[in-house]
Amino acid sequence: MTTLTATETLLHKGSGLQVVVGLGQSGLSVANYLTKQGYHVAVTDSQPTPALADQLPAAVDIRQFGAIDAELLQQAARIIISPGISLDTDVVAAARRANIPVVSDIQLFCEACTVPIVAITGSNAKSTVTTLVGQMAADAGINVGVGGNIGVPALNLLANPDMQLAVLELSSFQLETVTNLGAQVATVLNMSPDHLDRHGDMLGYHQAKHRIFQGAKSVVINREDALTRPLVADNLPRLSTGIHAPDKGHYGLITDPEGQIYLARGTERLLSADKLQIKGRHNLLNAQAALALGELAGLPLDSMLNTLQQFTGLEHRCQYVATAAGLDYFNDSKGTNIGSTMAAIEGLGAVYAPKDGKLLLILGGQGKGQQFGELTPFINKYVSQVLFIGEDAKQIEQHLRATKLSDEVALHQCQTLESAFATIQQVTISSLSQVQAVLLSPACASFDQFSGYAARGEHFSQLVSQLATDI
Repeated sequence: MTTLTATETLLHKGSGLQVVVGLGQSGLSVANYLTKQGYHVAVTDSQPTPALADQLPAAVDIRQFGAIDAELLQQAARIIISPGISLDTDVVAAARRANIPVVSDIQLFCEACTVPIVAITGSNAKSTVTTLVGQMAADAGINVGVGGNIGVPALNLLANPDMQLAVLELSSFQLETVTNLGAQVATVLNMSPDHLDRHGDMLGYHQAKHRIFQGAKSVVINREDALTRPLVADNLPRLSTGIHAPDKGHYGLITDPEGQIYLARGTERLLSADKLQIKGRHNLLNAQAALALGELAGLPLDSMLNTLQQFTGLEHRCQYVATAAGLDYFNDSKGTNIGSTMAAIEGLGAVYAPKDGKLLLILGGQGKGQQFGELTPFINKYVSQVLFIGEDAKQIEQHLRATKLSDEVALHQCQTLESAFATIQQVTISSLSQVQAVLLSPACASFDQFSGYAARGEHFSQLVSQLATDI
């Protein structure tokens, strides 16, 4: 095979400036990938001194920092935009009006990838299901790459020449610039309001998410959520998941006369829920989704069930931290939207309700334009104390008070996690307190007080550890 020089490769590809907008991890991966392909690459970022600038390849000779360079974008043959930058940004919108293609790193990946792709999105549980499917594949002896929104840029997976399967977590931001992904199997796990400040409304959000189904060879749907069903040909192979007994060949839950719950495929009981290390009904749905995705990707069932029993879940996702002063503490800092928090309240609340226990819920941060009154039915059923923190704390309280919130639910403005912990001790000291577990599931972004959800969750866990030490 003839090896082309960089110049010949550029001519072979068709000359034209490739402009990378945003220099985060995905932007860096794009710059590395395109320069290796022989393209002329420029990078622009709104930060004056992007942290990753010194890691750019030397071949990237155009670097415009401090603002997204409008003139540079107008000169581009193609723009590769980072997911954190809105398509409505003035200079990006102007480039689109000039018919300059705007794509994401995921588009570049799917055009270059030669192995089957398992594509996963949804408002909640993306990371859990993506990690679980990746582990199932690895345990089955498959050379698998796991990346996308989960932390490893998708393009970095192409560095593995032996990869046999790619498992991608995809956000709505990544998907809104992807065309014809062509996944072996694709799913929207669930849909609840999120990122409406970016997408405008649920329709825009829904349309972005459903781009994952373009060109898919098979799909997995959630029977409990009509918004997860793709508007694609009915003759596509599809599996469904749900909390009720499944139809033949599909996944669901079966409860025996003694009340024991089983993961099931059709009438076949696969695994009792008490064999799982991840708890809560939401995690039973996550387990089903992973099994269905794995089946359509060709993974063996027995191996997947073995992986499922070993899986302990992810950090900051309904993660048990410790028990202190008789209360169980759970870190669900990755719960950054109301749908995620609904799932956490319902999943954990159902564990404590049979023991007449209630949850103490910590909410708050940056609300992203959500309507928090949608949490009220779940709070009324499972929560007795709500503590508010962060930038939109008062607005969230107003939303709850404007709905039919039970008089038995006490609300407390705390502003910070430190103040919340002082309040926890005050409201649970009474022998009449029903609180048996404390759940940090903020339903909000964390950037008002923290560098990200992980920092928020780590701070929560530190405060729990300190509390346990002081007792």
